Amino acid sequence: MNIPVLLISMLLFLVLFFGIGFLLNMLLRMSWIMAILYPLVCIFLIDEVNFFDYFKSPSRSFSLLGEKIASLAVADILILGSGMVGAILSGIVIRMLRARGYQMF
Repeated sequence: MNIPVLLISMLLFLVLFFGIGFLLNMLLRMSWIMAILYPLVCIFLIDEVNFFDYFKSPSRSFSLLGEKIASLAVADILILGSGMVGAILSGIVIRMLRARGYQMF
């Protein structure tokens, strides 16, 4: 992966999950909802196992998930990590806005 593509992808994931987290925090009034949901989103992006297979055969599904996570490239980890940073930043910004008296947030 090229460096410009990596940087743009990281920026897009950061902005995307900041925006989604900000909107969810505004609507649900839970400051850290996206930071909690983001690992689940990452699992669905990474893994190729059907959702119901986690309940039908959990040991096989989780071992496949572990193998898939271990085989991620550095670029993929950086991109997914920047999405997590965006989700955490949205919670921090919402908390700061609420502390300063903005009631709609």
